[in-house]
Amino acid sequence: DKTIYADQSGEGINIDAKTYLTYLNALERLYIIENVHAWSPNIRSASTIRSTSKKQFVDPSIAIASLGLTPEKLKHDFKLFGFFFESIVTRDVRVYASYLGGNVFYYRDTSGLEVDLIVELGDGRWGAIEVKLGGNELEKAARNLLKLQDIVIGSKLSFMMVITNTEL
Repeated sequence: DKTIYADQSGEGINIDAKTYLTYLNALERLYIIENVHAWSPNIRSASTIRSTSKKQFVDPSIAIASLGLTPEKLKHDFKLFGFFFESIVTRDVRVYASYLGGNVFYYRDTSGLEVDLIVELGDGRWGAIEVKLGGNELEKAARNLLKLQDIVIGSKLSFMMVITNTEL
């Protein structure tokens, strides 16, 4: 929240903190954005686990339409397109996880290790998912999944997956 609030003031908008929180609350109540909570496993690492939630669009098409983005514009901003792709994958994984009685989280620590999605079931089983738009990130995604597997203690890891838009 602090980062998003600080970003808006850099754009010359300058709304006060109370108004910002009111807007944020309204976006959450309207199911436009939602929090993805941080996953906190038992790990053997000197790195501190990040515990703040990250925000994602429930349906990124709303943001795309409100920004007036077209397929052509998104093709020229691959990084932005990647954020939208991750949001839609998160939405879909949440639907499948909820059917199984599970929850979806993300993992990030101070060493720089980040895994986009963690699906955790009620019995403690979990899976790790990296979301990458484009084949050039697949090796990095695989390394991140393996690093996380190595540091989780007493793991009930069921799967590791990379979701991408490319064919292998």
